[in-house]
Amino acid sequence: MATTLLSIQVIPKTPNGEDSIPYVDKAIEVIQRSGVKYEVHALETTLEGELPELLEIVRQMHDALTEAGAPSVISQIKIAHYPTPDGISMERLTAKYRP
Repeated sequence: MATTLLSIQVIPKTPNGEDSIPYVDKAIEVIQRSGVKYEVHALETTLEGELPELLEIVRQMHDALTEAGAPSVISQIKIAHYPTPDGISMERLTAKYRP
């Protein structure tokens, strides 16, 4: 069972004021390659795993965006950390809201 949920919204500055969505797509590609469980939502993406691993993915996301030409990146991050044997999961927290 995972011990951490991390939700992230990346806000890349684009070089010439162009659309930021292609940059956000690059950040999501980093998550996809990582192999962690995740869900993309309209305003943020939630990852499920272990805290050090998730923080490393955040670093890789920022690196990917700056390598793609973003002069700067701001991320809003929420972390729920449950270092107990039962851990935490997206499914358990949201099951009562799913059909």
